[in-house]
Amino acid sequence: MSDKNAMIHFRLNPRSGVPPYRQLVDQVRQMVSLGLLRAGDQLPSVREVMRQITINPNTVHRAYRDLEAEGLVEGRQGRGTFIVEVGTPPTTPKRQAELHEDLVVWIEKARLAGMDDETIMALVTLALQAKTVAKEKVTP
Repeated sequence: MSDKNAMIHFRLNPRSGVPPYRQLVDQVRQMVSLGLLRAGDQLPSVREVMRQITINPNTVHRAYRDLEAEGLVEGRQGRGTFIVEVGTPPTTPKRQAELHEDLVVWIEKARLAGMDDETIMALVTLALQAKTVAKEKVTP
């Protein structure tokens, strides 16, 4: 296994209410959108994912099939599952780091204001949904 594969470490949150296969799909999407995974990068084998986290192999297969159906990855017979060409992230890694730092500061302020993680997540989700609705209204 290459060093790049060793960097990909899945995690599951059993209390999230999100099915495990969906959590894996979402994590791959996030890594791609942040530029942490790029075209040609190989995902860990099903066996490797099972070593990382306690999970049924069929769950990993389902996640990888969903990612393939979305066109985000492709399975190569006998070689593994690879990220396909997905374009470049809209921001540079440096800008992402700056935005991350801003977000961490905002989260600290929210916590000081008495908000718990669930409330913070709800507020962020609401803000993201509001942005999506605004985009849809502008788009003819």
